[in-house]
Amino acid sequence: MRYRARYVGPDGTEKSQSFPDRQKRQAEEWLTGIAADMSRGHYIDPRAARVTFRQFAEQWLAERTGDPNTRASMGSQLRIHAFPYIGARPLGSFQPGHIRAWVKQLEENGVRGSYAKTIYSNVRAVLNAAVDDGHLARNPCSARSVKAPAVETKRVVPWPAERVFAVRTALLERFQAMVDLGGGCGLRQGEIFAVDVDELDFDSDTLHVVQQLKYSECRLVFAPPKGGKLRDVPLPGPVADRVRAHIKRFPPVEITLPWGTADGPLVTKRLIFTQESGELVRRPSFNNVHWKSALVASGVIPERKRGESHTAAREHGMHALRHFYASVLLDAGENIKALSEYLGHHDPGFTLRTYTHLMPSSQERTRKAVAAVFAPDPKP
Repeated sequence: MRYRARYVGPDGTEKSQSFPDRQKRQAEEWLTGIAADMSRGHYIDPRAARVTFRQFAEQWLAERTGDPNTRASMGSQLRIHAFPYIGARPLGSFQPGHIRAWVKQLEENGVRGSYAKTIYSNVRAVLNAAVDDGHLARNPCSARSVKAPAVETKRVVPWPAERVFAVRTALLERFQAMVDLGGGCGLRQGEIFAVDVDELDFDSDTLHVVQQLKYSECRLVFAPPKGGKLRDVPLPGPVADRVRAHIKRFPPVEITLPWGTADGPLVTKRLIFTQESGELVRRPSFNNVHWKSALVASGVIPERKRGESHTAAREHGMHALRHFYASVLLDAGENIKALSEYLGHHDPGFTLRTYTHLMPSSQERTRKAVAAVFAPDPKP
């Protein structure tokens, strides 16, 4: 003899569960719990709870809108770093301990810092969607005992002007103006590689930043700048003069690539930076061959030993030119909101958090102001 407990779910369909002989009380308690969950809005359909993390994540990715390159990157991270460990787990069975164990596994696998935090954020987003869709009652990532991977915060230390110009001199002549646009206009590396001659308005001394060069499914494409932040950046006179000289010495080359994604529509741009062969400047080869050689020549990193690669120089990548640009503007008294616009940041608060320590100190002004008030009265 067995007991079958039946109830009608919120979707109007009948659901049931079988209990062995002599477990009538357990069946009644189970039905009471189901009724309580439905009344509190905490009910989870047992069939939905059995969907695995991987099944739901793949569906969630397929339904996402927005930048397809971002979607592809998220999918790759989940496949490599999440599915092998938590992909087969039913959503309804997730507990905070499972997430803690997975985060520990990431660390043991050498996945740390901002990259690990990005992966964790993707998993958390999947589980948030699973809660919204009724697959589990609460996101285990929200538990107080679960901590996101730690990211070591480092203060930006901008290059001195002497280093900027030393590196510029050490580069091949056809690449030297890249330093001018990075340090003089604050462009990202991908934006520098994709500068079209038509985006340089020498009459109004303005550079229109409307695209970047990036990878989509291992293929180079033209795409909007990071975050879709199209912007106009002041083009200082000396920088404009150097760019004009570069264009005269190395005429722009027409390059045709897909727009946005690897299978996007083809567009043609007249790029001011290309290789001697007339081909695109590719990030890996430029960084490893040209940029690091210039860092060695200017004494930023040591010369590599025979048979070895150059020293890792993440903090000395081309992004250092953006930090230099920010430090120059802040030292000149430019406000954070304007700097944020010129850099293409999504939020002035991010700019402030990144560069607040570079802002001119007000301590001396404070000392003088208070000293003037508290100065002793002149003797009669």
